[in-house]
Amino acid sequence: MTNRFKDYSTDDMFLSAVKSEVDSKAVYQKLANAAKNAFLKDRLNFLAMEEDKHRAKLEEMFRKRSPGKTMVLPDKTPVPMPVVIVPDENIPVSEIMAKAMEAETAAGEFYKSFAFRFKKGSEERKVLMYFSIMERGHFRLLENEKKALDKKEYFEIVWPEMNMGP
Repeated sequence: MTNRFKDYSTDDMFLSAVKSEVDSKAVYQKLANAAKNAFLKDRLNFLAMEEDKHRAKLEEMFRKRSPGKTMVLPDKTPVPMPVVIVPDENIPVSEIMAKAMEAETAAGEFYKSFAFRFKKGSEERKVLMYFSIMERGHFRLLENEKKALDKKEYFEIVWPEMNMGP
């Protein structure tokens, strides 16, 4: 397997992974807050929570690997990763989701490459390979939502009371 990330330190890989998860969570939360469709809002909130869980696990792995070392996130990731920006309300959500799909694909490849830095059978390798698989699942969820968004008539249905209790 060719590793296009071989020139980056393991610490840089951790920093990039955490930065990516933080940024992705912010994107999904912003999209969820703007979503009018309750179903889409739920899915975006789910993705934001997933990104937060990934961040927490990566930080734990970093602390375990480098006790006493402080993780300071850079403004820009040291490893080139796609960045999804939600510029304003005038950009169709489907376009932003297409960019998010690209980012999820890149994240999956990134985690798979990162995993191979660790010994076969190690916890780090298992977690990172699992994250790679999860990113593919996130891609598929976004892909399905984007298809529905592309068929606008499905998302013209607004059901604000759907999540309200009795």
